[in-house]
Amino acid sequence: MTKALKFAPLSCLVFLLTIHVLFHSRDAAAQRAASLKTDSFAYGGGPEGLRYSRLRQINRSNVRQLQVAWKFDAEDGAGDSQNQPVVMNGVLYGITARHKVIALDAATGKLLWKFDPGLPARGPNRGVTHWTDGREQRIFAGAQHYIYALDAITGEAIPSFGKQGRIDLREGLGRDPQKISIAMTTPGVIYKDLLIVGGRQSESLPSPPGDVRAYDVRTGNLRWSFHTIPRPGEFGYDTWPKDAWKYTGSANNWAGMAVDEKRGLVYVPTGSAASDFYGADRTGDNLFSDTLLALDAATGKRIWHFQAVKHDIWDRDFPSPPTLVTVRHKGKRIDAVAQTTKSGHVYLFDRANGKPLFPIEYQKYPASTLPGEITAETQPLPTKPAPFSRQELTENLLTNRTPEMNKWALEEFRKFNVGGQFLPFRVGQETIIFPGFDGGAEWGGSAFDPETGLLYVNANEMAWRASLAENQAQNSGRELYLRNCAVCHGDDLKGTPPLDKVNAKHNAAAVTNIIRQGAGRMPAFPNLQQPEVAAIVQYLLSGENKEMAGEDAGTKQAKYRFTGYHRFFDPEGYPAIAPPWGTLNAINLNTGEYAWKIPLGEYPELAAKGMKDTGSENYGGPVVTAGGLVFIAATNFDRKFRAYDKFTGKLLWETTLPFAGNATPATYQVGGRQFVVVHATGGKARKDEPRGGIFVAFALPSKL
Repeated sequence: MTKALKFAPLSCLVFLLTIHVLFHSRDAAAQRAASLKTDSFAYGGGPEGLRYSRLRQINRSNVRQLQVAWKFDAEDGAGDSQNQPVVMNGVLYGITARHKVIALDAATGKLLWKFDPGLPARGPNRGVTHWTDGREQRIFAGAQHYIYALDAITGEAIPSFGKQGRIDLREGLGRDPQKISIAMTTPGVIYKDLLIVGGRQSESLPSPPGDVRAYDVRTGNLRWSFHTIPRPGEFGYDTWPKDAWKYTGSANNWAGMAVDEKRGLVYVPTGSAASDFYGADRTGDNLFSDTLLALDAATGKRIWHFQAVKHDIWDRDFPSPPTLVTVRHKGKRIDAVAQTTKSGHVYLFDRANGKPLFPIEYQKYPASTLPGEITAETQPLPTKPAPFSRQELTENLLTNRTPEMNKWALEEFRKFNVGGQFLPFRVGQETIIFPGFDGGAEWGGSAFDPETGLLYVNANEMAWRASLAENQAQNSGRELYLRNCAVCHGDDLKGTPPLDKVNAKHNAAAVTNIIRQGAGRMPAFPNLQQPEVAAIVQYLLSGENKEMAGEDAGTKQAKYRFTGYHRFFDPEGYPAIAPPWGTLNAINLNTGEYAWKIPLGEYPELAAKGMKDTGSENYGGPVVTAGGLVFIAATNFDRKFRAYDKFTGKLLWETTLPFAGNATPATYQVGGRQFVVVHATGGKARKDEPRGGIFVAFALPSKL
């Protein structure tokens, strides 16, 4: 007994030390887990699409000290990848201009691996999707019409996924896979063991339907498919002509989705149906085009929906991924979904049942006067928040940059069909679309701050002009061009991009290849027969307008066609409207009121002459942090990357990037150091401005 008592204090000390070590280890493990959590940055900031980070090392008091921490030049040519990086466990995953997948050491920018799909892929690609079950990690990436599954550690394709590591999005749409065009622009979302995807499709006929599809992350097998153009017996079938599902297309999700993991719901915004601008062959409201869908993520079953534009003939796609927010409304905390629009509106719905938190009014608009076109009598618009873009172009909103430009703009304006939203297009007279075809809001998405309830959304504020023309019966090279190509390249071959001098850059073989495979934002045209392609190529290169006949005369065409996307610019290339030409907005979703609104971007040459803070076109969204900051690049012409005070909108820091950062940034922490990274490509820059593909990461000086 005495001996035992003698050693009891030592035993107690060992016991206490053991308990201390256990608790310390558990605390350290918790800290490591928390570090891993803040270290990561998924596409959109996470499944909810908040674009919010809890990191606060970089904050309002020290952001001015940011400096370049590392750069990575993919040396993959110029492009428009629009890539928001994904950072997981200290590794940054991204996409190059030619759609090669890369993995970088997120602390140094050192290349760890590169995956080359071996395809001539280019054009918009906004990133990759990361999946893990705790043991295995996979990266899902799109290139052309394929989705690849890659080992996140090695970068090698996983042979057991699909067919030799990839699935073909052309398959399973009820059309001939060899005659349709579909590509991935925005990465899919993850729900448990499902990869849920949409796709980018042509919005001119022929076009495949915009089915939303879920694939098994391990095998690539299709688990469910939701028909956005309903088939017989499905809800919404009666909003289309009887056999529309067999011949019409699009109503696709190209902007991205968000996932409520707790409720098991995926929120899917869709775009317009084909054809975009003349819908005589798709009479009715056309569910589920221009619709926010809430689907059961496990089965694809529709839970609720809201259609923002009925029978869309204005290309008024939902252009942004939804943002899943929690707000205080009428004294209650409500989980909601916020959806921004091209027209400059924000819709806010209860996530569970689709009930709008602010009233939506259905207003009457003019009917179309074109034969066969039947427009919807009413369209819905939210009463709150107020639009973040101006809604109607009037004479007092025309440019005053110089008296000469104001006079020119006034004379032009008086030629147009004007009057606000939802004006049907006319033949022979251009109609003003304001905000324009590129928004309002765009694909970069909005950011939400859970601390303040503020939603941050950047917007373009441009006027566009457009009209229709009657298709001609003959099938000449020019007529085939007008039907298939003029929607972007213009009747005069001077659209976006211009083709009036294509013979100086490409030979017949190169142009044929581009038409067949697509290039940049241009989709492929596998539906065109070889004589049709040859006639178009001949017309583009020589101006010769060869007439076709017989079975090579082409597919049936609509009576009217769109004459092309035209910005309302003055003769010197600047917007013919008064500034602001681009804005950044902070909207309190608890109240529906604005916290602040500022111009975003400027033209350097105008700023040098004293015309500053005009705002400019901008593509790529914001990220908000617990450190009190909103980071955004996006602006086309000044190549700036900026940080604003999230409470006031005050500019706290800016730097000039190598190329315009037309992408959404990401922020993450590695080794106790916070980084902010953006992909600078200049993809939307003017012709005479530099383009490339460099990831640039910023951090505070390491000595701090």
